[in-house]
Amino acid sequence: MSTRNALPLSATHLVRDNCLCLHVQRAARGLARRFDDVFRPLGLTHGQFSLLMSLNRPEPPTLGSVAALLAMDRTTLTAALKPLERRRLVKVSVDAEDKRSRRLAITAAGRALVARAFPLWMQTHADIERLIPRGSADDLRAGLQALS
Repeated sequence: MSTRNALPLSATHLVRDNCLCLHVQRAARGLARRFDDVFRPLGLTHGQFSLLMSLNRPEPPTLGSVAALLAMDRTTLTAALKPLERRRLVKVSVDAEDKRSRRLAITAAGRALVARAFPLWMQTHADIERLIPRGSADDLRAGLQALS
């Protein structure tokens, strides 16, 4: 193998130590594992919890608005809804005013499950925030919001 076009090891270390994308991905995976572990007894993943919480509104939102909120494409969101529909936690229906659009409604069973999951989220979230240096959690949220 030719080393003529190879990057030096120092470049690899520079990316390893400084790449924001890498660090955010690693942190996201770690956070996801923590929440998945906590929600597992309820048969939920962190993603399903976030999706159900996004539907906890007075009026059923459109699929497009939920996809935008969760930064998901519509196809991925549709796939994520399938297991929740099968469990009767979510109901997808045609929008009465725009037949091309879909409305997503959390069911009574979905609301009950979210009500059980929420205290677990609160405790886990508080535990995680205690790991972040004092005052930095708000800065972290603001920085991540700016990137999204």
